[in-house]
Amino acid sequence: MYTIRLLTAEELHGSAEQLGGLLADTVDGGASVGFLAPLDRAAAAGWWRALAPDVAEGRLLLWVAEADASVATDGTDEPGKADGAGRGRIAGTVQLRPAATANGRHRADVAKLMVHRADRGQGLAGRLLAALEATAVERGLRTLVLDTETGSPAERMYAAAGWSRVGTVPDFATDPAGVPCATTIFYKPLQGAGGRTASGARTAASLG
Repeated sequence: MYTIRLLTAEELHGSAEQLGGLLADTVDGGASVGFLAPLDRAAAAGWWRALAPDVAEGRLLLWVAEADASVATDGTDEPGKADGAGRGRIAGTVQLRPAATANGRHRADVAKLMVHRADRGQGLAGRLLAALEATAVERGLRTLVLDTETGSPAERMYAAAGWSRVGTVPDFATDPAGVPCATTIFYKPLQGAGGRTASGARTAASLG
């Protein structure tokens, strides 16, 4: 079983090693998420810890999907291995960063949606997005924006989950091997409080 929950800054510090492992697995799997391969796990954990001040100040919201002891892993960890606080193994994550400008407080950027390769095919990407979107509506946000590698499983997943393509930017970033690739920009309008949000129920099996 998997549980989706929002992390506090303190919990982010305590989960940084697990999140670093998830980030390293994502990069090793070829996803373009801002890092080159091979990614050192200690450096990856440090990157997560550096986000804690933004989480503490509300500038960043960060969700994790945790696997309990009933969920096996790929052999790199003990099945259902928990961290020092007794929490479950982190199988996925996503971030929401509300705009800081006065005229953009109705929108936010979605970033770093990742699911460990051992946990894909369980609907976790859709569940993480659904949790994020529900919170965005509760906070009065009306527009979400993101970018992802063109032609990737992530691009297909966002399109299936109701996101609209704005366009593509050639050679916007490189993949983990350093090869330039295009990026597709998406947006999604959200209904206001009391309305129905899109759940993103349809997800690509390769992402979760």
